[in-house]
Amino acid sequence: MCWTAKSFVRWLSSSVKYYPKDNHLQALCLCTKTKLNKCHILDWSRSPCNSAVPPGRILSWRLFSCKEGTKDLCKREKIASVTASELLYKDLLKSEQENWNKISRSYKAMTKRIKEKIEELHNKYTLHLESPRIRFGGNVYFEENGYILCSKADDDKGNVHILFSTEDMGFSGAYIKRIRISPDERYLATSLQSENSEEATCVIMKLGDVPFVEEVIPNVFSFEWATNDVLYYTSQKNLKCQNVFMTTFTNEKYTKLVYTEQDARFFVDIYRTKDRRFLTINSNSKTTSEVWLIDCRHPFKLPVLVQARTKGVIYHVEHRNNELYILTSYGEPAEYKLMKASVASTGMENWQLVYALEEKTKLIDLEMFRDHCIMFLQKAGYLYLNVIAFVSHSVQSIQLPTWACAFELESHPEHASSTCYFQLTSPVHPPRRFAYSFKENNLIEQAAEEVPIIMNCHTTRLLAKSKDETLVPITVFHNVNSKELHRKPLLVHVYGAYGIDLNMSFKEEKLMLIEEGWILAYCHVRGGGELGLRWHKDGCQHNKLKGLHDLKACIMLLHELGFSQPKYTALTAASAGGVLAGAICNSDPELIRAVVLQAPFVDVLNTMMKTHLPLSIEEQEEWGNPLADEECMKYIKNYCPYHNIKPQCYPSVFITAYENDQRVPLTGILRYVQKLRKATLDHASRTRKKGNWIPNIILDIQASGSHCDSSWEDSLNENAGQAHTHAKRQTLQPTFPQRLPQDQ
Repeated sequence: MCWTAKSFVRWLSSSVKYYPKDNHLQALCLCTKTKLNKCHILDWSRSPCNSAVPPGRILSWRLFSCKEGTKDLCKREKIASVTASELLYKDLLKSEQENWNKISRSYKAMTKRIKEKIEELHNKYTLHLESPRIRFGGNVYFEENGYILCSKADDDKGNVHILFSTEDMGFSGAYIKRIRISPDERYLATSLQSENSEEATCVIMKLGDVPFVEEVIPNVFSFEWATNDVLYYTSQKNLKCQNVFMTTFTNEKYTKLVYTEQDARFFVDIYRTKDRRFLTINSNSKTTSEVWLIDCRHPFKLPVLVQARTKGVIYHVEHRNNELYILTSYGEPAEYKLMKASVASTGMENWQLVYALEEKTKLIDLEMFRDHCIMFLQKAGYLYLNVIAFVSHSVQSIQLPTWACAFELESHPEHASSTCYFQLTSPVHPPRRFAYSFKENNLIEQAAEEVPIIMNCHTTRLLAKSKDETLVPITVFHNVNSKELHRKPLLVHVYGAYGIDLNMSFKEEKLMLIEEGWILAYCHVRGGGELGLRWHKDGCQHNKLKGLHDLKACIMLLHELGFSQPKYTALTAASAGGVLAGAICNSDPELIRAVVLQAPFVDVLNTMMKTHLPLSIEEQEEWGNPLADEECMKYIKNYCPYHNIKPQCYPSVFITAYENDQRVPLTGILRYVQKLRKATLDHASRTRKKGNWIPNIILDIQASGSHCDSSWEDSLNENAGQAHTHAKRQTLQPTFPQRLPQDQ
């Protein structure tokens, strides 16, 4: 993994009610829906989602106070209540599935056309992309279509050796999520995850002429080799990672627990420093960190604490020349800065400043090399590369191409490498490969000739003034040949939670919309991380309404500047982005005509009141604790989408949910849909005006796929379904909303 800060941010994006199939950081985690080569090709260290939560129930389990002599009666009442709840859930699920099957039949031709177009764009722009490669000594390891393959680094004839096959090993249907090679290349550890579950299984292979399975460990999140035959890993249970184990592959094999996290708000993972000197046990909450070191030269010694957790201080650790390089929010301003300390004196009082970011600059990622450190930054919507030279104590800043909105570091560059490779992309620009050379001190684009350059899309960056005068960034894309933009359909994107950026990586369906004449707008509201840690803090807990005000200001500015108008505007959001999307539907429904939501988090209050759910305590730092704070309860109730539904004219809503979603239980979405439909009918019944329109409230429940991952085919079908919803909004025919029968 390139840097444990990236792991931290990805964990945030996956522990939310989110993630995002979009990523974010990607977003969210973000797992891209369009998999390369029709398989799940992920960064070798990426873990898009960290755990699983069991589906909730349609009604809360009632707790009875059983008096003496009435226990049997109370028990029967509780069983009856649970049974009724389960039956109601099944009835609602069946009803929604039948409704969707009936509705979707009328869109078959359009869906088929859109699927074909998305596949065409995929084959044209992204199918050629290679799987991430790991160069280890004289060998190169990579994954393709469920196989882990190995080739010689100097072999230009394409000879490969199959090390592992998911199907041959009995893991058909699973995809390869993470790969780690032992230092002497005798062992390979890989984690496998099915499409309908977040639970991962770690398989350890003994390499050789005939590789074979040495051990299988269930429910593993992260893992790293400390030595040739000592593996550390974290176990995962009910969305939580709180235990670290060590297992050996010596003559005397054994496994032992080496660390346990006691605080339910913290999540634990394992990382190995780039120079392979230390393993770090990283325990992170949403706002606070603590790191323990394991010396790889002495893997059986107890972990050593770097700095005890301090509320509000985040820090992550790398190592170089017997010094720890610490990326931390410690000190003022409370934004990331790079500091260092001797391995012998790691306490906070010994941290020395190396480099501080400028105001309103977002640190996206950091990569350590032997004599350099590269920071990927974002400022005023543009990406920059800052190169810190440790020997000359100099810093060089390079602005990256202005069309670029997101980047992805290539996997595991060698610590002593003289070149840093990465890819740049945007929602409508396919990935393009770049290299920065430390020797030549320059940036080179390594363009693939077979990939066409997108020339017909214009990128605009705007600032909207929010209710409190704060300027909120917006990124807008539209076809350069489009005329009369005020008549074009507009698709607005929002997230605004957990300090996670909107996913700005390439999506074939976004390019398709541009070609169809759509305008795409990305609103970087508070609560997200686009302008740094402060931007997130200003939009969480008792500041959540600021994100709503930001979103309203962004949409109003777009309309004022001639980018579409309310009757041609659709809003889209995923997971925790559903909070702001659902909130603006309640507060300002006249600004938008339609809403497309993917696994939306729409019932904040009820979820945060249920502390038995795995994520509720962990996420109090984001949403607050309504059980302990009455003011917090009132505040959440003031914006919670579910609790603020009322009889009024709503935009049409299309929701995609997942039957196996373990982060946003389907029951909450079912309740939301039922309440929203009732409100729209009540409003129409009360007004009783001729020509009243009832908006479509459509719920598509996917039987396969999960909150974090789905197969290529599932993703293609889902994208086509959402795209035909967008396309329907573009026609804006009177048949889009359903007419209220006159006798109602």
